[in-house]
Amino acid sequence: MPNPTLTPDEARVLGVLIEKSLTTPNQYPLTLNAAADAASQKNNRYPVRDYDDDRVREVMSSLRGKGLVVQVDAAGSRASKFKHAAAEKLGLNTRELVILAELMLRGPQTLGELRGRASRMHPLESLEVVRATLEQLMNRPDPMARQLPPAPGSRAERYAQLLAPDAHALDAAASSESAPPSQSPGTADPVLADRVSRLEAQVSMLRAAVAKIAQSLGEPDPTIGGAFDEPS
Repeated sequence: MPNPTLTPDEARVLGVLIEKSLTTPNQYPLTLNAAADAASQKNNRYPVRDYDDDRVREVMSSLRGKGLVVQVDAAGSRASKFKHAAAEKLGLNTRELVILAELMLRGPQTLGELRGRASRMHPLESLEVVRATLEQLMNRPDPMARQLPPAPGSRAERYAQLLAPDAHALDAAASSESAPPSQSPGTADPVLADRVSRLEAQVSMLRAAVAKIAQSLGEPDPTIGGAFDEPS
């Protein structure tokens, strides 16, 4: 059976449901309002978009029709909640699921970026683990990912998801490897670009560790908001 084709909004909301199921399981499944807030947050999203309950309600309805979302109506609860069914519908293991979600949330990324960012959802022990997982997604009968050429000024290959082909411009990814405005692509320093990529991946892993510690202590995630917001 061919993979469902998703709109950019469907990819964002499905990615959010996958992310929150693993990073904040005590607050999952999500209400429409919680899903709208998560889809609109400034960190770990590209591009940044604003969502309201009505918009997310339409997206949830569409995702339910594609078998990717399930509505949960708990006894005594006024608000319906929603959870994803992507693992079952698409036949994905957890590593494949988190990498696909990260690609849906932020667009094309390098191995280092994917490891650093997706590890906040599930451990990815090495770049080879990420590469092998991507190969599994790319080598399926109906591929869910593809490899892209390096960004200007970089030698690191990038990867993109294929479920929502219009969600991100493949030549304008939210990547730390883009050439600085003051440099043309032909004069960008590839060594500096690779170093920035590695540093961003390390920062993402540290943020994930801090978030987990805060969750275990019952405290809000101190990396969300303020000075920690990533540029849009």
